[in-house]
Amino acid sequence: MKYYLLKRIVQLMVVMLLATFLTFGLTYISPSDPAEMMLTSRDVIPTEELLEKTREEMGLKDPFILQYGNWLKRLLRGDLGYSYSKRESVAEVLPQRIFMTTRLALAALLILVVFSLGLGILSAIQKSKLADYIIRGFSFVGISIPSFWLGLILIYIFVVKNRWFRITDPYAHKSIILPAMTLAIPLIGRYVRQIRAAILEQYSQDYVVGARARGIREGEIIIHHILPNALLGIITLIGLSTAALLGGTVIVENIFTWPGLGSMALEAITYRDYPLLQAYVIFMVWIYVSINFIVDIMTQALDPRVVIRGGRIGE
Repeated sequence: MKYYLLKRIVQLMVVMLLATFLTFGLTYISPSDPAEMMLTSRDVIPTEELLEKTREEMGLKDPFILQYGNWLKRLLRGDLGYSYSKRESVAEVLPQRIFMTTRLALAALLILVVFSLGLGILSAIQKSKLADYIIRGFSFVGISIPSFWLGLILIYIFVVKNRWFRITDPYAHKSIILPAMTLAIPLIGRYVRQIRAAILEQYSQDYVVGARARGIREGEIIIHHILPNALLGIITLIGLSTAALLGGTVIVENIFTWPGLGSMALEAITYRDYPLLQAYVIFMVWIYVSINFIVDIMTQALDPRVVIRGGRIGE
């Protein structure tokens, strides 16, 4: 276990280092001039003499590897650079955006877990009955609907027609419901099918037959025996979905004018704000690799049969 943890930590460090190298490399070969963008953001007319002086001060005339090393040193110290579009430090812009996206992702994850578990279990219990057909139909529709179209439909029904919600104030409690539903519904459609299939697979196992023969109630069998075994595979998918909810909210955030990381990334691309975009990419990579690591450890902790040997997971 200790060897596995050490190996995974080294792998995470290598992935993060590679991500920083690629991120800096792509911005390095971009056509924009960082010196000109910085001067323009400060309302200074960029003359040729001033541009040359600024490039010298920013180290833009140094070799690529030296520029990358200096940038990486600043990054490790927490200096993420200056946002040209926001006209403030990236370190000041990022925390508020992270908070808003995390708030939205957690709300969507709560809706996802509650409805996926409830509908998946009900669909498995009511196999080949009316409720099962209805739930599976909803699952198919949920998977098929594009998130941008779903968001627009929800806005039309609940904001324009009925005026139950408003999306002009993202800090109001009710404003989070529609974007969270837009993120959660497609994932609910996917997880309902997977939970149903996992539970039905466990129904045919010998331990379930034995539990019924001992007279244990069906509800107790599902909660205490079937679910712990059926949901181990779902934990990995939920972990990856958490990362996707944090990083894949660009379209939904822009539809609902939600001031999160997704809308920040789109603004950074629009205004060619490379320091802000670099911070976004590196943060997303860190989220993905960290959640992957946490899911692996949780899987081993929840199921003692999963033993980690030599850096591999097995039973």
